[in-house]
Amino acid sequence: MKAAYYEQTGLAEQVLVVGEVPDPQPAAGEVRVRLEWSGVNPSDVKARSGARGPAMPFPRVIPHSDGMGVIDAVGAGVDPARCGERVWLWNAAWGRPFGTAAECICLPEQQAVPLPANVPGEAGACLGIPALTALHAVLTDGGVEGQRVLVAGGAGAVGHYAVQFAHLLGAQQVLTTVSSPEKAALARAAGADVVIDYRTESVVERVGEETQGRGVDRVIEVDVAANAAIDMEVVRPDGQWVVYGSGARQFTLPFFPMIARNFGVRFFIVYHLSDVDRRRAVGVLTDFLRRELLQHNIAVKLPLASIAEAHRAVESGAVTGNVVLSMG
Repeated sequence: MKAAYYEQTGLAEQVLVVGEVPDPQPAAGEVRVRLEWSGVNPSDVKARSGARGPAMPFPRVIPHSDGMGVIDAVGAGVDPARCGERVWLWNAAWGRPFGTAAECICLPEQQAVPLPANVPGEAGACLGIPALTALHAVLTDGGVEGQRVLVAGGAGAVGHYAVQFAHLLGAQQVLTTVSSPEKAALARAAGADVVIDYRTESVVERVGEETQGRGVDRVIEVDVAANAAIDMEVVRPDGQWVVYGSGARQFTLPFFPMIARNFGVRFFIVYHLSDVDRRRAVGVLTDFLRRELLQHNIAVKLPLASIAEAHRAVESGAVTGNVVLSMG
């Protein structure tokens, strides 16, 4: 089969190779998925670039944790009726050398989730990290029903889903930040009640105006290192930050102002969701998909042979939406 891989970290065009590798065979408890789409996420780019450290976790890595395809073989103990099933994948490359940048993949059957027939295949390659991150951020700690929620970066891959989920799951008011009129339009279409262009106006002042000085109950934060000072000002006493990202490896937070306002900070990474939390998120997501309630913002579609270009697109930060590769 064809696959993209790297054997050392570095620049995309220097280390990514597309070539032939042996077809994998499913072990007991596994399914083999004939992939149609592979999702490219910032974590994939950081691992390949060496941003997490230059050491290779395995001698060769086929990247990408997200993907969509059709089960074409099963291992011992797996119901043969799963063959032919359209599925989306999660954690395909997390702690494993074989991700979705290939024509097929074998992985534990629970990591292949049935994809409703009405959902485009390319959207299935955006669910494992962007959608599940957004959904857990909305569902955790009792959810957002009746709350005022600020989603940082409401036009981004995760933020765009988070705006939709907050709206669908009963938030009283969904506010979000963006950096351009084009991104503002995306966020409004996704269900944001208030859209704030942080490049042209004060986020703190607008949040104060829009919440009548109460502040928000929850911030869903993409970059806590950059936005902590804003989050301090906009979250009400006893409110919460839910943090899934940071643009810097190290940052500081002021202890006394935070403890004086009694608010909580929850950090999480989608790769480490508990079984209970993942099942809950997958169940809610599947329901929304079946009912066609979600918008999927696919910004870039490229063939597998253009994987280096896809990585550069994600790395640049200039792409609004998800980047996917076609195996077709």
